[in-house]
Amino acid sequence: MINVFIVEDDPMVLEVNTGFLEKVPPFRLCGTATNGADAESGIHETMPDLVLLDIYLPDKSGLDVLKSLRSKELNCDIIMITAAKDAATIHEVFRLGAVDYLVKPFRFERFKTALESYYKMWYKLHNTPFFNQSDIDDMKQIKQRGQALPKGLSETTLKQILLKLVDLPEPVTAEQLASSLGMARVTVRRYLEHLEQIEKIQVQVKYGSVGRPSHYYFV
Repeated sequence: MINVFIVEDDPMVLEVNTGFLEKVPPFRLCGTATNGADAESGIHETMPDLVLLDIYLPDKSGLDVLKSLRSKELNCDIIMITAAKDAATIHEVFRLGAVDYLVKPFRFERFKTALESYYKMWYKLHNTPFFNQSDIDDMKQIKQRGQALPKGLSETTLKQILLKLVDLPEPVTAEQLASSLGMARVTVRRYLEHLEQIEKIQVQVKYGSVGRPSHYYFV
């Protein structure tokens, strides 16, 4: 059983994430907190394996909570679940050792993928005494360049498009993104469809009074 502590100040989101967690064995909720102070004391008391941590808390930033946990050398892993999607925050979170980062709102499938990936890592680290490079690559799901991409797609272009979406303040259409990148609309749409399929980005469909609906993409 993997014990999970959830830090979330929105009661409705907390209820949803708790419900999601119940659907993914062998994870078990061991505690919750709605602010940073209670989070730090609760995590210290329950010593969970994994913390699902929001950044926007009423008394302090989730980043400060994460820094505090690291300074106290508590043996828990972190998955950030937050609406914050600026590059600086994401970089800081990963610098502090988070194992994943989920941007609100997200689908249950992405939540499940995060937990299943964590379980794969957790299980191997608790049951394998030594690792070779291929073991580590498999645990971290590292693929050879181009292996996971459909034919005709470039990893460099994929990263360029994804980073541009991270930097944009609001969802954009394929046409708008293509224009800002100086790429062909058809090319950008192929990459966006792939990114949506692997759940790296999300799409919002807006219906107008006439014509086809518009698809807006965001991270």
